[in-house]
Amino acid sequence: MDALRAQDPPRIGDYVLLARIGAGGMGVVYLGRSPGGRLVAVKVVRSAYTANLIDAGLDAAPYWIATEYVAGPTLARAVRERGPFPVVTCRRLIAAMAEGLASVHAYGVTHRDLKPQNVLLGSQGPQLIDFGIARGVEQTALTQDGQAPGTPGFTAPEVLTRNEVGAAADVFALGATVAYAATGRAPFGGGDAAAVSYRAVHEEIDTAGVEPGLAALIRACVEKDPARRPGPAELIRWCAVDTALVDDAAYQPLVAMADVVPDTPQRPPNAPVLAVHDLPTQGPLPSPPPSRPNPWLVAAGVGAVVGIAVAVWLLPGNGDGGSGGEGGDKSDGPPGYIQDIGTSRHAWNGLRESCNLPGEEQPPLQFQYAVTTGENDPSGEIPLGKAEIGYRLKMEEPNLPPYYVSVEVKPPHLLDTDDFGYVSKAADLYEGDETRWKNLVYPDDFSDRAGGEVRPAPPLADDPGEWTVVYHHATSDKNHRSVVCHGFMADAVSE
Repeated sequence: MDALRAQDPPRIGDYVLLARIGAGGMGVVYLGRSPGGRLVAVKVVRSAYTANLIDAGLDAAPYWIATEYVAGPTLARAVRERGPFPVVTCRRLIAAMAEGLASVHAYGVTHRDLKPQNVLLGSQGPQLIDFGIARGVEQTALTQDGQAPGTPGFTAPEVLTRNEVGAAADVFALGATVAYAATGRAPFGGGDAAAVSYRAVHEEIDTAGVEPGLAALIRACVEKDPARRPGPAELIRWCAVDTALVDDAAYQPLVAMADVVPDTPQRPPNAPVLAVHDLPTQGPLPSPPPSRPNPWLVAAGVGAVVGIAVAVWLLPGNGDGGSGGEGGDKSDGPPGYIQDIGTSRHAWNGLRESCNLPGEEQPPLQFQYAVTTGENDPSGEIPLGKAEIGYRLKMEEPNLPPYYVSVEVKPPHLLDTDDFGYVSKAADLYEGDETRWKNLVYPDDFSDRAGGEVRPAPPLADDPGEWTVVYHHATSDKNHRSVVCHGFMADAVSE
């Protein structure tokens, strides 16, 4: 849970906003307080596929809904901090989540992204959240070629191979989620999205060390053939629980891990409000290069946002965690400062709000980024001629290898379109709390390191106009490929 930002409204409808719960392609979710003092989750939505649980404003923008606020940690956080659940607790978890799915399916809706990050452990039992890609049960095919909803390791084989999404796919995700709760490990191993999705289609789920009866339940849920998976009602009968999960001795301490609810914030009476910019976690992406087709890769989304380019690296599993050093001249190992290898041919056009070239590869799931320039910062904390660049993951992604993130900033006139821009030192996206924003300041944290020389980056005001932003995916300083290109406008002002 994060504090409200300057661009956030103080209230939505009749609800006073207290904090940010999360944000993504679906919208921004706030913790709010009703006039009667009830805590609610208020989602400012950007999608038509949402439901009204407590209250809603759908007549005019910003469109929003208010749902009951569930005080409790995610299942992912609980397992990461407290370890795997006992066998009895896992059985009760299966029964409780199956009951929730049965209720959802009865209304003709499938969740489509059930995973440990989307299960909240509340005082009334586990709650399924984030129906941002939910659809009606009859909508079994996707409309965008080459894309599948969900998260690698929790998405069913029929979704990945045939774009067939139904109630049985939610059961598969339930089994994978409980496997994670029982083992503390990613159900189909770690690595890049393509490898994990391939294992989900062709290999067995990881139930090593799990009690045989519970392991059999999990394997039944993740049968490759959706017709052979049990339905939620059948799962409940198989679990045969005689005590509610909320009364489970191992479950009760987990509820106490909930975030402390903040007091109502005090805001300046006339504080300006800026537009919210978030990177969607699902949506259209540039197609991968023809030379490297990948039918198993679950696509992540890219949205238009005023931002600075962010470069992303996936390290080899046996990487030593070092860096390329201040000189950035290593040819292998984790990157320090990426170098020009002739891949920075991108240029952003402000009139068309697009780049001349698409990205060569895809960004990681759940990735978000944003930039605020001194000219657009209502708080006055960012100096004129500079920019604050932030990135993070929308939600926790457990048991993934490191992603190293750097930022390339490409001025409009000081560089030719074939030249490389100014970059920041690489940092691991998953270090610490990956859902917290990691911020850099341009030009302070940026430099040009071509030919072994280091030159400081110029302020934005030195070259007003269209600045290009490019994501890169690399395994070393000299091995990286572009991911996504975007850009923003810089004004002619002095620091």
